[in-house]
Amino acid sequence: MTRSTARHQISRSTKLIAGMAGLALAIGVAVVVTNAGDENAAKADGADPSLFVDITKVKANVKTPKPQRGATTGTFTVNCGLNENGHFNPDNFIAAPGVQNGAQHLHDYVGNLTTDANSTDQSLDAGGTTCKNGDKSAYFWPVIRIDKGEEEAGGGAGIDCPDVAAQLKNVPQQAKAEVDNNLALLGTQEAEAEKRLADTAAAQKNDAGFVNNAILGPLKEKRAATIERMAIAIGRVAAKPQGLDKLAPCKLAAGAAAADADAGTGTGKDEELEGNDGEVQEPKAADITFRGSPVGQVVAMPKFLKILYGDAKRSINGDKNTKASWTCAGFEDKVLLNKYPICPNGAAVKRIHDFPGCWDGKNTDSANHRDHVAFADATGQCGNGFQAIPQLRITLTYDIPADVQKNAQYKVDSFPAEEHDPFSDHDDFANVMSDKIMNRLVACVNSGKTCKE
Repeated sequence: MTRSTARHQISRSTKLIAGMAGLALAIGVAVVVTNAGDENAAKADGADPSLFVDITKVKANVKTPKPQRGATTGTFTVNCGLNENGHFNPDNFIAAPGVQNGAQHLHDYVGNLTTDANSTDQSLDAGGTTCKNGDKSAYFWPVIRIDKGEEEAGGGAGIDCPDVAAQLKNVPQQAKAEVDNNLALLGTQEAEAEKRLADTAAAQKNDAGFVNNAILGPLKEKRAATIERMAIAIGRVAAKPQGLDKLAPCKLAAGAAAADADAGTGTGKDEELEGNDGEVQEPKAADITFRGSPVGQVVAMPKFLKILYGDAKRSINGDKNTKASWTCAGFEDKVLLNKYPICPNGAAVKRIHDFPGCWDGKNTDSANHRDHVAFADATGQCGNGFQAIPQLRITLTYDIPADVQKNAQYKVDSFPAEEHDPFSDHDDFANVMSDKIMNRLVACVNSGKTCKE
């Protein structure tokens, strides 16, 4: 699900060429695409296509420790929602306390409602929560964006049209070719309107009547006819989609000047940061589950325990703390470290974040935010002086359109230096559960039950 309309640093001419290329490809014509602008600038905001791989060509690589006698096999799942309330900011109170925009990329939050750069144990404990059972813990991860490079660069306004493809789910195979041709035509129509807008004198651009009559009105009529052709094509072999006509009107989108005014505020889902732009994607599901140990019982986590997963600064810190996160629904036996998956038939993209499950028994944090916790070894055993705690697994599932996957147009927000490297995926957790909830969690896991709250 798309959360925001992106503002991209791509020229209108690039968008026009892309739209025409899409149409040509749809009807089987080879196209050579060139960009007269700054090639490096155009590529800077997207992930490198070489970072994407067909999941079906990857060998199974997930190994789980064999449960030993006395293993704790229970699970405790907390329902904290999908961040429907739009709690976003580019802060990280664990790694960069007190620093606004300390993460330099946007985080998705569920659980605690007060989380920002200035959060403390006391403020978190006093805050509200999205979790159904009252868990006030903070769970946060970098957002995923779709970046098609379709918006204009520079001042002035661009054109923002509803995404018709996103509303056409499960198109019958008999109608697919005609629908694809018309979707490509929509891209061409929008690109042509963008060019007309770009060629319009500044005074006329500021005249709403002129823009509506000369650009947006004709574009709406063309889109309405194209959308109706798609509906008719589908209607020949299945139920005709209703309400698609509402997707015909387009509007002027805020230009780069407006984007600059918004940047760095950390106040909402529409924010774009340096190197991080595109449409923020709401997870289809955000599963937060605590699991047991394959070698024995777990002990309660202390309140205010902080745990990190992965490493947001792999280019600086190396690969010691990077973790394999990426996979597809139905292919969970294959988890990718350094690639984004391309899933068959547009299957859902998944991020699986397994946090450390061992604790030193003393500290709720450490200087590097890592030494007080650790991962178990290959057999599931914690190291000397460490004891097993409920291991947190956060599984995030996204409906990323098949064409977006194949065209390498989705990416994780990252520090600019990481350039959306999938290696840099990470997740953060601060335990603010009450003793009552934590005791229920431990009892559930140690007794082998499946609990959901």
